[in-house]
Amino acid sequence: MEFKNLEVKMEGKLGILTINRPEVQNAINLETVNELYKALDFFKENNALTVILTGAGDKVFVSGADVNDLKTRNKFDAFEGINNKIFTTIEKFHVPVIAAVNGFALGGGFELALACDIRIASENAKFGFPETSLGIIPGAGGTQRLPRLVGLGKAKEIVLTGEIFDAQKAENIGLVVKITKIADLMDEAKKIAEKIMARAPFAIRLAKLNLNNSTQTSQDAGMLFEMVSQAVLFETEDKLEGMTAFLEKRKANFKGN
Repeated sequence: MEFKNLEVKMEGKLGILTINRPEVQNAINLETVNELYKALDFFKENNALTVILTGAGDKVFVSGADVNDLKTRNKFDAFEGINNKIFTTIEKFHVPVIAAVNGFALGGGFELALACDIRIASENAKFGFPETSLGIIPGAGGTQRLPRLVGLGKAKEIVLTGEIFDAQKAENIGLVVKITKIADLMDEAKKIAEKIMARAPFAIRLAKLNLNNSTQTSQDAGMLFEMVSQAVLFETEDKLEGMTAFLEKRKANFKGN
């Protein structure tokens, strides 16, 4: 596939997706949204086990939605949920997505990071929702995902004040799991990806599904879904291989079956 606004590649079973629009600080427009869908299809077709998502350069992850696009959108466009839908697709993607936040993640860029499963940040990373200064709100999941990650009170502070905060605060409130030097960011993201990819692929897929489901249902419903997932996994070849390898004190050879 050819991409204008993205760099998309595979390293073994690891997918690397880089948003590459340096002329507008990696802002997301409709064309980029459409390419993101194509990139996810590419990773599916190539059987990626994990995806790392980052921005081009060493200053900006994603500066937000492209204001040139937003300025022309009306109420009907808002109900289409253009960015909301692609971020939800990333959140529900069948394999884990790691956000390597390499600089400013503002507005839609922040929401994109929130849609990923795991976030790590470079020391120069900055986060924030400036939307209310533009007469709008974070409208692509920001008001919904952020409270679930950092708590309602902290989310209100971030959204209502529009504060732009650094990587250290992001780690302190549980938004990112690790801070690293910019030169080491991708290596650290790959280390996390390698840990994930060393495990049983189907188990990882169902674990992600259960974790996502935990924020959407009652605990009783979640426990039932967890039981059913475990029952399915008990019948897989990878479960037998994993437990046999443990008992034989060797590395498991998972095949996703």
